[in-house]
Amino acid sequence: MSGRFITFEGIDGAGKSTQIESLVANLRARRLQVEQTREPGGTPVAEKIRALVLHEPMHLETEALLMFAARREHLAARIEPVLTAGGWVVSDRFTDATYAYQVGGRGLDAGKFEALERWVHPNRQPDLTFLFDLEPAIAAARISQSRNAGDRFERERNDFFTRVRAAYLARAQHHPERFLILDATETPEAIRVRIEAAITERFFK
Repeated sequence: MSGRFITFEGIDGAGKSTQIESLVANLRARRLQVEQTREPGGTPVAEKIRALVLHEPMHLETEALLMFAARREHLAARIEPVLTAGGWVVSDRFTDATYAYQVGGRGLDAGKFEALERWVHPNRQPDLTFLFDLEPAIAAARISQSRNAGDRFERERNDFFTRVRAAYLARAQHHPERFLILDATETPEAIRVRIEAAITERFFK
């Protein structure tokens, strides 16, 4: 079987992490080579960029450029080699997040985003994207229960996340062939079942 690229998206607090771990375990149980990763990050260089983006104030275009710089490194050093070798990559976020957070949330010009997307990965999109959809107020309540102060995205106000959520849904509507929208208020078990069913239907039938 050829390699597959699976991504998980959604606003902060939507509950992706547990489901990523579950899916990776499920795929490895099928004796598949699976790389679990995240964006921004995934390589030593990209992780250094992640620290800057999450914690240092900067212009929105600088932020977007750094996101795509980290992504280019991630693709070249990790994602593409695994996929070429027939392995699977499961990533916590990819370019859909940049569209949602930088274009939707920050107001980055969509044309500049599209130019960067075409340049950095003109022929690569995820095979399947799970979008965890959640009201920002619920996500904020979940985040507030954590012990740390959060990064500069997690500290944004609800109106920011309302724009991010709307951008995610618009992106999903534009690419319905690869998005599966999940109700993130459902129980973790119900969400896990939906994810595993989607993976089986799409790739193992």
